Amino acid sequence: MTTPSPNTRIAAIRVSLPETVRTADETEYMLRTSNPGLRLPTGLISRMTGVRRVHVRHPDQQASDLAADAARAALADVTGPVDHLIFASASQDLIEPATSHILADKLGLDLPVFDVKNACNSLVNGMQTAYGLIATGQASRVLVASGETPTSAVRWQLSSKQQFLRSFPGYTMSDGGAAVVLEAADAPGIEGMYFASQSRHWSIGTLPTGGSMFPRDPEATYFDMDGAGLAEAFMDLGPGPVFELLDRLDTSIEDFDLIAMHQVAEPHLPRIAERLGVPVDRIVQTIAEHGNLASVTLPLQLRLALDSGRISEGSRVLMVGLAGGISIGLVAVTL
Repeated sequence: MTTPSPNTRIAAIRVSLPETVRTADETEYMLRTSNPGLRLPTGLISRMTGVRRVHVRHPDQQASDLAADAARAALADVTGPVDHLIFASASQDLIEPATSHILADKLGLDLPVFDVKNACNSLVNGMQTAYGLIATGQASRVLVASGETPTSAVRWQLSSKQQFLRSFPGYTMSDGGAAVVLEAADAPGIEGMYFASQSRHWSIGTLPTGGSMFPRDPEATYFDMDGAGLAEAFMDLGPGPVFELLDRLDTSIEDFDLIAMHQVAEPHLPRIAERLGVPVDRIVQTIAEHGNLASVTLPLQLRLALDSGRISEGSRVLMVGLAGGISIGLVAVTL
C-alpha cells in the first residue's frame, strides 16, 4: 500500500499508429474484387461515413504490440516506475491469459496486471480503475494501455445485401495503440468522472466470436452492426450525463478548452454532439483521417491537440467516451 491520494493527474499520453494505411477507395476496390456481383457506388464509404482512410496493422503485429509501442513512449515521459498495469481495450491477443500479462512481458515489467474491457470505452474505464487504485492507496502510478486491432474482424466475402449493411460500419474501423500514465499528484488533475449505460442496446453491435454463445462458429468472427441504430442509441442518452457531471463540478461546458469525443461517422457527429450538450467547435475531429480507432480515439485526439499546441499544461479537457453496449464515459481533467 502507498499513501492514499485525493488527487490524480495524467502524467503521459502517447499513441502508436501502424504505418500502413488503407484508403476508402482501396477498401471499395477490395470489396468489388472479393464480390464480383456487388454493385458498390464509387465513394460510398466516404460519403456515408466521412472516413477517408484507416490504419491497418501488420499481420504479425498484435494488440499487445501496438499497446507496447505507445507504452514505451509514455513510460519515457515519466520520472519513476509504474506499480500497476491495466490493459484496457476492446481487442485482445488471446482469450486466456489476460493480454496485460503479454504486454507486461514485452515491456519487461513484473507488477500487478489485469485487463479492463468495455468496447470503445475500455480506456476511459481503465482510467477510472486507475484513479480508484491511486485514491485508495493501492497504487501511486498506473499505466493504462490499449491496443486495438478491429480490422482483423472485417468481413470481405459477402453473401447478401443485408450482410453488407451489417458489415458496413466495420470498414471504418482502424488499428492503433495508446498509453496513458496516471499518478498521484499534489494538485487536482482529474476533476471528476461520470459513467452511465443503457444495456438494452447491447445487440445493436456485436463481435460474437470467442464467448460461450459462439465458441467455434467461423461466421461469428466478423463485426455485426447496425450503424444507424447505434447512432440513435447514442442520441437516446441525451444531455443528462454531461449535465450531471457539470453540475457536480459546478462548471459549464464553455469552461473547457477542448472536448475529446468518440466518433463513429462524421455525418452523425454534429447531431450526437448537440444532443449530448457538447459544442462541436470544441471537438477534435479525427474520424476522417484516422477512422474509428475504438478506445484509442480519445488519447489520439488529446495527443494531436497537444502536439499542435491547441492545448497545453493547464488546459481543461472533457473526454466523452461512447461505446457499444451502450455506455458513456466522461472524464474532466486539467492537464
